[in-house]
Amino acid sequence: MEKKFKRILVTTALPYANGPVHIGHLAGVYVPADIYTRYQRLKGRDVIFIGGSDEHGVPITLKARKEGVSPQDIVDRYHALIKDSFEEFGISFDIYSRTTSKIHEELASNFFRTLYDKGVFIEKESEQYYDEEAQQFLADRYITGTCPHCGNEHAYGDQCEACGISLNATDLINPKSAISGSTPVMKKTKHWYLPLDRYEEFLRQWILKEHTEWKPNVYGQCKSWLDMGLQPRAVSRDLDWGIPVPVEGAKGKVLYVWFDAPIGYISNTKELLPDTWERYWKDPETKLVHFIGKDNIVFHCIVFPIMLKAEGSYILPENVPANEFLNLEGNKISTSRNWAVWLHEYLKEFPGKQDVLRYALTANAPETKDNDFTWKDFQARNNNELVAILGNFINRSLVLTHKYFDGKVPVCGELTDYDKETLREFSDIKTRLENNIENYRFRDALKEAMNLARIGNKYLADTEPWKLVKKDISRVATILNFALQISANLAIAFEPFLPFAAQKIRKMLGMGTPEWNQLGRVDILAPHACLAQPELLFEKIGDDLIAAQIQKLNDTKVANEKANYTPEPIAPTIEYDDFGKLDIRVGKVLECKKLPKADKLLQFKIDDGLGGRTIVSGIAKQYRPEDLVGKQVCFVANLAPRRLKGVESQGMILSAEDADGRVVVITPQQDVTPGSCVK
Repeated sequence: MEKKFKRILVTTALPYANGPVHIGHLAGVYVPADIYTRYQRLKGRDVIFIGGSDEHGVPITLKARKEGVSPQDIVDRYHALIKDSFEEFGISFDIYSRTTSKIHEELASNFFRTLYDKGVFIEKESEQYYDEEAQQFLADRYITGTCPHCGNEHAYGDQCEACGISLNATDLINPKSAISGSTPVMKKTKHWYLPLDRYEEFLRQWILKEHTEWKPNVYGQCKSWLDMGLQPRAVSRDLDWGIPVPVEGAKGKVLYVWFDAPIGYISNTKELLPDTWERYWKDPETKLVHFIGKDNIVFHCIVFPIMLKAEGSYILPENVPANEFLNLEGNKISTSRNWAVWLHEYLKEFPGKQDVLRYALTANAPETKDNDFTWKDFQARNNNELVAILGNFINRSLVLTHKYFDGKVPVCGELTDYDKETLREFSDIKTRLENNIENYRFRDALKEAMNLARIGNKYLADTEPWKLVKKDISRVATILNFALQISANLAIAFEPFLPFAAQKIRKMLGMGTPEWNQLGRVDILAPHACLAQPELLFEKIGDDLIAAQIQKLNDTKVANEKANYTPEPIAPTIEYDDFGKLDIRVGKVLECKKLPKADKLLQFKIDDGLGGRTIVSGIAKQYRPEDLVGKQVCFVANLAPRRLKGVESQGMILSAEDADGRVVVITPQQDVTPGSCVK
């Protein structure tokens, strides 16, 4: 039997405050968490929703150093941006705080000290890279060098971003300090380690036996880690940005961000509820649910629970419904390459369309496997579902009621068999939605809500009340009352998913605070109740807006290719006499056409000043034939003739290949006489 809880505590992974939030974060963590929390509030349950920014760690110090500002400047900037974006997008946190708060520093320090005093940690020395010039130990990201796998000369000490392989700093060839540029040396340093291996049996019992209901991707990753065997993990590091390790002999050492950050869930709760926060963290009648992405499964299912277990007074998470990754237009989202759709930019470029993105991300959520976001699918979801199904039904119901009944809810008469059959179709909508949401199947839950709108559309289309006005107005009243009651059901069903649209529907129907228990009923709206004037819930998104977003991504791709472009190696040295053998001339294109059955080849007729010649060139992918006619080109005139697709080519047109693979024909800056030599 499922355990009953008095209250629910929902947390979301703390976004890292060195950049904005993108759609991958939204689809993986924040939209599903918001759906779940809004649903629990509708049910009238005691639930709090905790969020905040993760503001410590090496990437923040790197960004600060690069920009010539302090780490605090960086986190202040991005914390504000992220918080404002979430608020505008409708992520309904009860608190969104940060790990640089005084409350967090105090609680994290006390947490460490409690484990330290209990003798939980292992103290040990190890050798790490040290920058003698800067006089500090180097985190992995502060070390660069040549990747031993692909030869990239700008690999980091933890990963090569060229080939994607994970590295240890000691793997790098010719390591250099990113701070001073000097060659680092190995030096001993002391740190404290959390002995994860001592808690393996506890985890095997708690996860593998007591939580078999967890999502397969979560359960499977936990089992894999446990089967490989756990190792002690450092909880401190040598750094000057973070929470100082609160023991003697720890000068210059801070809490490792992986240890510090999850404690932020606790400190943010304490900030929200200073007098009652322990009720949510220490009472076994609280249900703790972590919403995270799959890259955080290990920290939230293995490491953080060990921390809580070792401390001894905290509850453990009841579920960790991690999602997989969302890709973008067929490629993995990458913040470093700017391959992302950023939330703050979306809010500016698509004002008032928060629910459209919420809908698209939920409908295509990566719940069981990686999924792909495309702008064309986003457009189709809006135009074909939100506009054509949900928005259309609500609008028709209201417009017809204003037209025939002066905007007042008509009195429902006797239901026909067809009315009763339609009612049966959605009478269990509440049960179906609850079953899906309680089991973290938000994509399926959204389908159920949209199916209710489909039922409504079909009902109006089948009953055709506009044809009955003159002969059976009482039947029209029943039909429109029924349609309005379905609309009221939709306002409740979509509240967790599309809060802005749901609020508009309630306002137009004159509904008060939505009540989940009303779902499935057809007496939500009282007869003769006044309705507000109808307004469109959604509008079609045109091809031009989508084309602009696709072009924006294409521009990013080109910029990345150019930034990472390495010219081909210089060919072996030749003598001047070798170059002198080439006869390069300028000619004018008289005719140009595609060769049949040859996608890449163009056939040119060139005025070479010597009677003309034919040249075949493989640039059909980059140029249209008509665009080249009349232009001057450079060509090799003394190349031995060669037959291509049955045509004799008498030379070679010169071109350059750009970083993005684009081929550009070489032309003189000014027109010259055909046949002129290039020297």
